[in-house]
Amino acid sequence: MSYQVEIDARRPIVILGGFLSFSMLYAEMRDSLAQITGQPVWIVETRSLDWVPCIVPSGWIFLLRKLDDAVRQAVHQSATGKITLVGHSAGGVLERIYLSPRPFMGHAYRGLDHVDHLITLGSPHYNQRKSLHGGRMSRWVEKRYPGAFFAPRVEYTSVAGKLLRGNREGSLRERHAYVFYEEIIGSGDAWGDGLVPVASALLHGSRQIVLDGVSHFTGFGGPWYGAAEVIPQWWRGDPGSVESEDEGSTNDDI
Repeated sequence: MSYQVEIDARRPIVILGGFLSFSMLYAEMRDSLAQITGQPVWIVETRSLDWVPCIVPSGWIFLLRKLDDAVRQAVHQSATGKITLVGHSAGGVLERIYLSPRPFMGHAYRGLDHVDHLITLGSPHYNQRKSLHGGRMSRWVEKRYPGAFFAPRVEYTSVAGKLLRGNREGSLRERHAYVFYEEIIGSGDAWGDGLVPVASALLHGSRQIVLDGVSHFTGFGGPWYGAAEVIPQWWRGDPGSVESEDEGSTNDDI
């Protein structure tokens, strides 16, 4: 199904991929999302090497600048001056920093001036385990901008896949999932998308969607968040997803 959108209703979408990803990995997702929504879709241009410096905060600047460039291009095609941000995995965590009007390393990106909806897909928002799987970034953001910090000015949707329960004595995929989940939340006996546990991916204060049988990315054993058959489940909350509205605190002093 595709939706025809008039010029005066255009609200572009910008996708930022996950850790060590490169932009062309999301080309099929971009095309499917554009067809389903009827909106123009941008992918932030990244290479795998762009993510390597992100193990320390100063390394986030380069990707924040690339994200800002893509957003400003997309805004020119928006009828309202607003866009939707979609972040996969670590991309969704980084986008929470981008929203802030406060300076980061000398520059304020003020993404909330251009973004009115942030959708995160399998993003490890809560990670207490050292620097693994973006732990430093997750803790940095949560300390300064906890939960859906810029709501109601920005709508937040967090999406989690429920593909595998970690089991250290189970199948190979279940054992791998156990290790990943334990590294992120301290317990491997949990449900998740094969990499990020549900408990980490659901952001407090956001609209929360749990998708049964959905994996973190291709190769994890099920369709991933960017698959054409999965996108409608989180874009419009179609049947097959489980939704809840987490009653977290919001920040009106923006």
